[in-house]
Amino acid sequence: METREKLYRTAMELFAKRGYFETTTEDITEAADVGQGTFFNYFPTKSHVLLALSEKQLGKVRAAAQEATKPGIPVYEVFHRFIHDIVEELARSQALARSLLTIFVSQEDVRTLMGNTLSQGREGLARICEIAQKRGEIRRDRKAADLAMTLQRNVLGTLLIWTMQSKADLHAWLDKTLEDFWEIAEAKKH
Repeated sequence: METREKLYRTAMELFAKRGYFETTTEDITEAADVGQGTFFNYFPTKSHVLLALSEKQLGKVRAAAQEATKPGIPVYEVFHRFIHDIVEELARSQALARSLLTIFVSQEDVRTLMGNTLSQGREGLARICEIAQKRGEIRRDRKAADLAMTLQRNVLGTLLIWTMQSKADLHAWLDKTLEDFWEIAEAKKH
């Protein structure tokens, strides 16, 4: 495993077990069995580990947008796979999701990074919506960017509420979230 990926995976595991704030760079390097200097070769600060998460999330958006261009794959299916893929890291544990959501909104540099990630992600989702509009799968009387924002808000809201419900099934909730979104977005057949 590449060292950067090993450090990233180890950090995410520790964030899930202990929480972001309770995990030190020393904890990460000890668990990854590398020197602390090695950590700083890849990540200038602990919060930069979240940049790797951001890169992975944007890769998932790009993959979904690419998949949407393939004929024969309904956009509903693309969105279904996408919303489950995009929460993959956070769905590992509610504690991890709570910890990361807290850091996303409480530290200015991370908040800026995640705001940019969300913006870029929304642009990718809007491209998918545009493809669906051209195919007649999604209504054309709404801007693709507005539909993308609606889907993004709904998925993030679902994730946030899930972190507060101890017995909740995130994937079942995401399925319902997509059904609700699709009810709003789907092109109605006359």
